[in-house]
Amino acid sequence: MHWELETLLDKVPYPLLGLKVSLRIQEHLSRRYHLWMITDYESRCVRRKDLLEKLANELPQGAIRYSSKVVSIEESGPMKVVHLADGSTIRAKALIGCDGVNSVVANWLGLQKPVYSGRSAIRGFVEYPDKHGYQPKFHAFFGVDGNAEQDSLKLKQFVLNKASNVSKELFAVVERTTLDCISCAQLKLRLPWNVLLGNILKNNICVVGDALHPMTPDLGQGGCSALEDSVVIAKCLREALVKPITDRGVEQEDEDEDEEEFIKIKKGLEKYAKGRRWRSFTFISAAYLSGFIQESGSKVISFLRERFLAGVTIAVTLRMANYDCGKLTVS
Repeated sequence: MHWELETLLDKVPYPLLGLKVSLRIQEHLSRRYHLWMITDYESRCVRRKDLLEKLANELPQGAIRYSSKVVSIEESGPMKVVHLADGSTIRAKALIGCDGVNSVVANWLGLQKPVYSGRSAIRGFVEYPDKHGYQPKFHAFFGVDGNAEQDSLKLKQFVLNKASNVSKELFAVVERTTLDCISCAQLKLRLPWNVLLGNILKNNICVVGDALHPMTPDLGQGGCSALEDSVVIAKCLREALVKPITDRGVEQEDEDEDEEEFIKIKKGLEKYAKGRRWRSFTFISAAYLSGFIQESGSKVISFLRERFLAGVTIAVTLRMANYDCGKLTVS
């Protein structure tokens, strides 16, 4: 079970706000917020470690190189030369940067560095080997504090203090969480217009996931959007590469084949970039606005939030998650 408490670094306190959403919420939301456009959705929380292990197990042995941080990138004709922290280099016809918020690849492309949102998130993970018995519901609670501690014991005590007015069941979830499963991190985002107008692709070098669209976690779509990117880019590259190669003379076959493959990769990545640019812009913008509405201490925003904005943010969150990026064809 995963839990999270966000803190807004502000000196003006405001009451702890609570929001509870059932996985099948059409009837409740329609009655409370008159949101007729919402249909049944399902939201599941997956432990990142388990997901990564499952994906890694599907790859050939040795396909993943660990402790291989990218230091610099250079071009050698059509080839990309990636220099790693261990001193080794990799040559490739294309480079897809999946190196996170502080992406070296994004920096090479000229994208601006992500900016601090003014908020931090305290996260925890607690295991129930014999099942927890809770209903499949999502609870979000927002707090405020002037400092973001890194000490796990202080973080846990802070959350317990903030959760003093919640149910005993929720309090027990935090209380059960071990210190090694609690962390705190600043929430960053890339300015959405930078994704819309900046270079997300150049000479067969592009970015996906947090390297492309780092966002605040208010949509719960960080990992999901990275998987979306991966499926879309794989489809685009496959469609581009499976097209038949035109006939050519034997003496120029090898040279022409390399050049044509480079062009095909370029077209595939261009299709990916075109399709994901607006989606990335929407992700970042919707996440930030959703968080702002939920956490704002403004009397006007608080009034509107209680009347209808809370329902709108829920609707936006679910609509953003309801995205079909298609299926990969395995051959």
